[in-house]
Amino acid sequence: MFEQVVPVNKDRHASKKVRTSNDFRFASKFHVAYVTVHEFARAAAIYPLVFLEDKANDDFRPVALMGLDAGENLFVDSQGQWAGSYIPAIIRRYPFALTKAPEADRFIVCVDEASELLSDTEGAPMFDAQGNPTQVIENVKRYLGELQQMDGMTHEFSKFLVQNNLLTPLNMRVNAANQVRNITGCYVINEERLNNFSDAKFAEIRQKGYLPAIYAHLISLSQIERLASMKKPAATASEKAAALSGTDTLQ
Repeated sequence: MFEQVVPVNKDRHASKKVRTSNDFRFASKFHVAYVTVHEFARAAAIYPLVFLEDKANDDFRPVALMGLDAGENLFVDSQGQWAGSYIPAIIRRYPFALTKAPEADRFIVCVDEASELLSDTEGAPMFDAQGNPTQVIENVKRYLGELQQMDGMTHEFSKFLVQNNLLTPLNMRVNAANQVRNITGCYVINEERLNNFSDAKFAEIRQKGYLPAIYAHLISLSQIERLASMKKPAATASEKAAALSGTDTLQ
């Protein structure tokens, strides 16, 4: 998604403007999108939510599964329109990102200079004539700051799942595009282990506020069948619409 990320700079980006667009073709090749725990409730109605192992950081990260094959996002059509009522925040924040400054415990707002949403002629300016950040940058700072806080809470949630041995590899078979596909390489919460927790441990989960996210995740797994339906090459328009709405089409 990000190709040429650099810190936002008033000298470098003094003339740059940001266009608003409903064209999501920049995300058309991403079959997963990171989601924070705060997004689970809304995202679960559209996407399967699973966990991917981040070996570099010794962590597990929750993601929305948007396709069954790498390089394929089933929710972006050929015109760049997003076929879903909820778009993950990491997609909506593009072309901006937040990176940690190497010399201090602070974060820097960055932008992808390769993005087509940046322009010299169209859109809202990033800086005014005096070189001061406009409301565009202030809004980005606030939005990214909120996401950073959510990211910290999501890390603690994933850490809790690992410490309590709640994650297990997913191994599922679905019929997609006239082929039986094995869904592997990701992790899900083991419901049986959850149900065997002591009353004290279950109370701890409730106290931490993790129960809604856990159940949203478990419910979301049924959306894997929806992805399989969307991938069928012979699917009619009504079948695709039914897959997106969660209803069944009579055969």
